[in-house]
Amino acid sequence: MIPFTSRLKKEVDADIEQIEYSEVSAITKSLEASRVLADAFNRLKAFILSYNFRNEEEEILFFKEVKPRLCFRLIYYRKVYNIEMNRPTGVDKQREYLCEELNDINKYNTKRLDFIRYYRSGSSLLDALYFLRGKPDAEQYLETFYYELDPKFTTSCDFKVAKILSNDMLSAYLMHEIELLNDNGMKGCSFGFPATKKTWKGSKAELQEQIYAWDSANTFGDVPLTQLYGYI
Repeated sequence: MIPFTSRLKKEVDADIEQIEYSEVSAITKSLEASRVLADAFNRLKAFILSYNFRNEEEEILFFKEVKPRLCFRLIYYRKVYNIEMNRPTGVDKQREYLCEELNDINKYNTKRLDFIRYYRSGSSLLDALYFLRGKPDAEQYLETFYYELDPKFTTSCDFKVAKILSNDMLSAYLMHEIELLNDNGMKGCSFGFPATKKTWKGSKAELQEQIYAWDSANTFGDVPLTQLYGYI
C-alpha cells in the first residue's frame, strides 16, 4: 500500500506546487488544483477497492493518516473556489464575508471538539471504532460528503480528519486575506521572530504539513498560522 500511496502523493505534491506558483487567479488555481486532486482521489479509491489490507493496523493507518492527508486539500481547494466565486466587492463587505467563513469553521470545530482533541492528542484508544470500515458512527454530528457513499472506501471518521486539516489550511488562507484587507500584514506583531527569515528547502505541501504539526503541538504558543507562513 505505502509504495503506491507515497508515489501518488509525490505526484500530487509536484502538480499542486506547480499550480500554486503559477501567475493566475485564486479561482483558477483552486479549480485546477481541485481537478488534480479529484483525479488522485479516484486513483486512490480504485487502488483500495482492489487491495486487501494485511491487518487492522494497516487499515487504521490508511483511514487515519494516508487518505485524509491526500484528500484534505481537495476539500480545501473546492472551498476556496466557492469562497472566491461568491466574494463580494468592497473592502468592508469582503472583510465581513471572510469573517463569516471563519466563524463557520469555528462553529464546525466547536461541535466536534471532543473528536478534534482526540485526534490532535495522538491517542489511538478509539482508533478501531473510528477508522475501521463497517463500524457505526459514534459521533454526535454526522458528516455529508460524496465519497462517503461507498462503505468500502470510508469509515466513520476519516472525513472528519480530512475536514480538520482542510479547516486548518482554510483558516490560514482566510486570515491572510483579512490581513491584506486590513493592510496590516506583519507590522507590529512579530512575536519575537528574528529579523532574518528562514528558507524552507522542501516542497510547499511538506511545509504546510509541518506548520500544522507545529500548530497542533502549540510549539510556538499563540503565534497564528499566518505568521508562521510569513516567517518561513
